[in-house]
Amino acid sequence: MRRLIAIAILVIGLPLATYLVILAKEIEGQSVIDDSQKADIIVVLGAAEYNGRPSPVLKARLDHAFDLYQKGQSNLILTTGGAGGDQQFTEGQVGRDYLVRRGIAAEAIVVEGEGDSTVRSLLAVSEIMRRMNLVSAIVVSDGYHIFRAKRILQHEGMKVYGSPRPYRPQGTWKEQWLYVRQAVGYLLWRMGINI
Repeated sequence: MRRLIAIAILVIGLPLATYLVILAKEIEGQSVIDDSQKADIIVVLGAAEYNGRPSPVLKARLDHAFDLYQKGQSNLILTTGGAGGDQQFTEGQVGRDYLVRRGIAAEAIVVEGEGDSTVRSLLAVSEIMRRMNLVSAIVVSDGYHIFRAKRILQHEGMKVYGSPRPYRPQGTWKEQWLYVRQAVGYLLWRMGINI
């Protein structure tokens, strides 16, 4: 019986592990590619906010979206993310407020403030885009996040370009873990499990 269990684990586990490693390498490759071009909207994926101020990660994403907007890549920005630990603020609203303080007109910013996960935020983004008759987007996030975000929006029928925030890869095991984690998240999404 033990031998059968061990064989079953190998038959299932080895191909799955191999797939995740290959997928993680593909995600890593995508993480440094900026294929942005003129689009209907720039979508900024949320990250932590601290008492109404963007975390360094969120600020870097917003600054990158600001630069794309200033370059004329789009006339609209959509900030995403619901309330984290602080129920008074949402990542989406904090992002909007930050961009308005930087000089972008409030009318040029759309907020998705309900999403509590990447998938839920992106499903809400696709719904907002459909209602606004928008079909193309530039997704701004950290590099490790771009692959999965693009695939989710493409699955929803959108034309998507990725634009990772500026970051110099360090090649650490923590970075590699982020790619593996995104590979697992992508696989779970493909199986219908939204995280």
